[in-house]
Amino acid sequence: MSIDVRQVSHPEAVKRFDTQELRRHFLIERLFVPGSITLTYSHLERLIVGGAAPTGERLVLPTPGAVGTDAFLKRRELGIINIGGPGRVLVGGTAHEMGRRDALYVGMGAGEVAFESQDPEAPAKFYLVSTPAHAAYETVRIPNEKANRIELGDQSTSNRRTIYQYIIPGICSSCQLVMGLTQLEPGSMWNTMPCHVHDRRSEAYVYIDLDPGARVIHLMGEPDETRHLVVANEQAILSPGWSIHSGVGTGHYAFIWAMGGDNQDYTDMDPVSMEQLR
Repeated sequence: MSIDVRQVSHPEAVKRFDTQELRRHFLIERLFVPGSITLTYSHLERLIVGGAAPTGERLVLPTPGAVGTDAFLKRRELGIINIGGPGRVLVGGTAHEMGRRDALYVGMGAGEVAFESQDPEAPAKFYLVSTPAHAAYETVRIPNEKANRIELGDQSTSNRRTIYQYIIPGICSSCQLVMGLTQLEPGSMWNTMPCHVHDRRSEAYVYIDLDPGARVIHLMGEPDETRHLVVANEQAILSPGWSIHSGVGTGHYAFIWAMGGDNQDYTDMDPVSMEQLR
């Protein structure tokens, strides 16, 4: 297991960051290491973002010192989405079968979490996001077909997309974690445009299903001080509440979003008009 710790960056400081500084503070370049678990602890809402890539052996979620407890889920909840081959997640000894794009919510105090691939030749890839928790809720598996679907956008503006809401009120209970996946339609490359901010919540993105040579140009920063990051397949972005979070791809892609903060209202956002962007 490896863990990286990221401190919060003030927007006035970010204005002066060069490319390498932006990437070091906001981009998670490698999530999935075969046979390992990789975690990033961010002081943005104390999000933990990571990847578990089991191959031949079961991987047990460790408890890094950064969480300050003797068990990972002692004061935390966890969202998991499988973006690889079929696998299973064991929570407190109970196995949950996980197909591609299936999700699992794991509540506070649920016990040890472990990950397995059913076929080492087509290994599972479990994307992980954890937030602090104040109450224990039931562990719930949410298959892709049971997610709440919302279709948005238009082909004429290159942002036709389907949103799959997994961990959200009405699907399963959680303390603060909200999590889902957005699939861009063929020929649509823009996500979350027109963009928005939400000071009440921080967010994490991971871009998936890009071809090896494709990239997403992820836009971030204050609306009148925008910056960009060039993002490859299966790389993640940490997005502070003061930052826009939008992007355009050079090829077809999807992304997983997760939020933590003051509320779980998916529609709680402050729109940013195109005229405001600089």
